[in-house]
Amino acid sequence: MPNTEASTGHLPQQRLRLRSPPSKRRASALLCNSSVQNKAVRFGSLEPAHVTLAKQCILPLVVVLNLAICVLTCGQPPSLELYALGLVAFLITAQIFSPLDVASHKGTERTRKVVSRVLLEWTCVVAVLVFLAVSFRLTHVFSRDIILSWFLATPLALLLVDSLRNPVAKWLASNRAITDRYIIIGANEVGIELSRRLEQSHSGGNFLGFLDFRSSDRLSDVLTKPVTGNCSARDLADFVRSHAISRVYLALPICTAPRIEELLKELRDTTASIYFVPNIFAFDLVQARYVEIDGMPAFSICDSPLQGMSGFWKRLFDVALASIILISTWPALLAVALAIKLSSPGPVLFKQRRYGLNGEEILIYKFRSMTVCEDGSDVPQATQQDCRVTRLGAFLRRMSLDELPQILNVLEGKMSFVGPRPHAVAHNETYRKLINGYMIRHKVRPGITGWAQVNGLRGETSTIDKMRQRVLYDLDYLKNWSLWLDLKIIARTALIVVNDSNAY
Repeated sequence: MPNTEASTGHLPQQRLRLRSPPSKRRASALLCNSSVQNKAVRFGSLEPAHVTLAKQCILPLVVVLNLAICVLTCGQPPSLELYALGLVAFLITAQIFSPLDVASHKGTERTRKVVSRVLLEWTCVVAVLVFLAVSFRLTHVFSRDIILSWFLATPLALLLVDSLRNPVAKWLASNRAITDRYIIIGANEVGIELSRRLEQSHSGGNFLGFLDFRSSDRLSDVLTKPVTGNCSARDLADFVRSHAISRVYLALPICTAPRIEELLKELRDTTASIYFVPNIFAFDLVQARYVEIDGMPAFSICDSPLQGMSGFWKRLFDVALASIILISTWPALLAVALAIKLSSPGPVLFKQRRYGLNGEEILIYKFRSMTVCEDGSDVPQATQQDCRVTRLGAFLRRMSLDELPQILNVLEGKMSFVGPRPHAVAHNETYRKLINGYMIRHKVRPGITGWAQVNGLRGETSTIDKMRQRVLYDLDYLKNWSLWLDLKIIARTALIVVNDSNAY
């Protein structure tokens, strides 16, 4: 690379050692393009309009194109009905399908997620189309050979297009890369991670390097990209003007607010778009997002994943599944209740206080499996060969049948099918003092099964370390919640419930 600044427009290079960004850090730099108008902040995408439109329309167009190929392959001439089907399929697919992900992620985990997502979304589209066809009595209009081949071939076509995402992304960004230049102010971990993600996202543009207020000797372990230290706010603004920089990313600590204010004042004399990337990712984030409160921007550091429509869909799923199970299993529930009543003295249902949503006390129901019904300040956990467990109770606990009455808690709205398992109040009061972040798990309804339980942490937590691991899985569930994850947990629960040796 030439050393002269004028020849390439790059910053003078100081070859410095790169400290690898933390590989396990899951939080990404949130880019907020703030445009102040009437004291309101608008949140939007950094992508050009043609990129956003292409990502939204490519997969629906593949669906329609695949329909056309199936029609031609079956030798049927195009008709008005087929044109209408293509239009309806495009509109439905555009609403259900996720935009084409052009980020250059690699690995089997991403492949597995893409296959699952494509199959799930296409199944939803097929379900809607079949519902419409049956409702309007249109099933006789279309050839079954065409429709069946279309339904089966489309997922393969969608996965093929996804495999070509890198060439598509480079093509989308090619025009922008010619004229778009950007720099990152702040040669720190946030800046390094931001540069990596910008390159990975194929957002286009020519990265000219890092600039920093600190001296070069303080950047010795930071990066190998072009970097210039000892910069003042005026120097930075002059560089932006002289090199026609179109985007400036401020990756500076929030504590440097006076310096940021000075820099923004100098950059007002340029035409560059300015993005502030706050270093909030030093914290342990739970569902981090930016929100707008009556025109005022705010960052959510610790929040529930079930805000808005997410909470609605999860609640709808819980009520529907609970109703189906209750209707289909009520004879078995009555049989278990009768067996408990006849086998040992005491009530059929065991009721115990637990912590529910937002840490409020709830009363949960279980089939009684012990000779005692403890709910005091000291509740010993069940252990292997526990003398309190009845013979019938041992079988119920082994097969998790003692948990079935909690379906009533789900219908009451106090529990969910999937979520952090509720602990006795006495245990909560003990562990909240010993494990940092323990109470965050109560930002969602407790579940009959959970992410920790399907990862080998079911049953007794005999040590603090085991409980700490369970809490970590619970927090991981909150950070990564999706309805698809709930379905995955339910499926894994059904598979392990018979073979799990931790249930006693």
